[in-house]
Amino acid sequence: MIGPLLVIMFVLLMFIGIPIAFVIGIIAMVGIINVPYIPEVTVPVKMLNGLDSFVLLAVPLFILAANLMNSGQISQKLIDFALSMVGHIRGGLAHANILVSMLFAGVSGASQADTAGVGKILIPNMKKQGYDTGTAVGVTAASSTIGVIIPPSIPMIIYAGLTNVSVGALFLVGIIPGVLIGLSMMVIVYILALKRGYPVYQKASMSNFIKKFLDTIPAMFTPIILIGGIITGIFTATEAAAFASIYTVIVGMFYYKTLKLKDFPKILVDTLTLSSLSLFALAAANALGELMSYYQLSVWAEQFFANNINSKWVFLLIIIAFFLFVGTFMDAIPAMILFIPVVLPVAITFDISPILLGIITIMTLAVGLVTPPYGLCLLLAAKIGKLPIERSFKAVIPYITVVVVVLIVVAFIPSVAFFVPEMINPNLF
Repeated sequence: MIGPLLVIMFVLLMFIGIPIAFVIGIIAMVGIINVPYIPEVTVPVKMLNGLDSFVLLAVPLFILAANLMNSGQISQKLIDFALSMVGHIRGGLAHANILVSMLFAGVSGASQADTAGVGKILIPNMKKQGYDTGTAVGVTAASSTIGVIIPPSIPMIIYAGLTNVSVGALFLVGIIPGVLIGLSMMVIVYILALKRGYPVYQKASMSNFIKKFLDTIPAMFTPIILIGGIITGIFTATEAAAFASIYTVIVGMFYYKTLKLKDFPKILVDTLTLSSLSLFALAAANALGELMSYYQLSVWAEQFFANNINSKWVFLLIIIAFFLFVGTFMDAIPAMILFIPVVLPVAITFDISPILLGIITIMTLAVGLVTPPYGLCLLLAAKIGKLPIERSFKAVIPYITVVVVVLIVVAFIPSVAFFVPEMINPNLF
């Protein structure tokens, strides 16, 4: 009887606006208190054990690297370089918005940091250049979702910790889908630009392009070192995140000289605030996982699919639809912690590799970053652009469609994502 009551309580708490991390913790506590033979101390113990992982140190470190990039104005350097590449194309500033999100993704692994850092610069500039506010907000919010798909990616690190798969393998598999999404969004922008007459910049001279390129080499060198080091085994994902933070400090303070000592208190506070939200949700979800184990939800799910679904393609469609729904009201990290232990055993019975399930899950939950009511990236962009959330969501729909199309292609033709990674390092798969 307690099970259905917990579900009702979960929905009710979400409906009245309690943050998802606290909802998960409350449900875990109430549920375990009402379960015989499980002591109440299990909740704090599980929460602490859930954070006792070297891999999880990468989460605050990558967030720190992203905040350092924004405070050190490295985002502006990437924007200037992106404009020199694509500014001469119709709708050039919007194209640059997408391209810089792809470049930013290679350093931070955090979509929210991309939205905040790039959006504060580009949304006002796009409006000044004649773009309607909806396009400025929609492009910024949608392109920032690439941040969790192109490596490094914080959700990929969490998924790897949950499933014991290689972080390097997940990183490699995310590259092609992320690039495909970015290029597809640029096609959408180009079509809209032709219809609406969006402005273009004068084509950058070769000398100007080379100057911008050389100026951004230190920033763009970071993902090469990070991904290469993880794939070759030189360092772990956590060590890579620590390196990214230290490297960004050095570049910001001594190369660009835009990062000052006085900036560090605010950077650290912002990092701790965002990290604590993610990690508390993770800890609470780990406690709730104990309750789910008591009710044997993974066994129930496996039996359900075994008795009712006999096609892995149908299973994949169900998983995509399910995580699209979950992503509308829950962040990727608690969603994965709650549901991956349930769906992974079923996926394996359908001969779906944990790595393929991982990239599908992460891409699907990325859509949740721009879909109400959760839609954190959409909310941030809408706030910066001072646009109502309803109009913001309408503007982002074409780009969501692109993400879903690429997602379906990857799910049903895995070689699209696996082809190049298997060529680079087949031992990871």
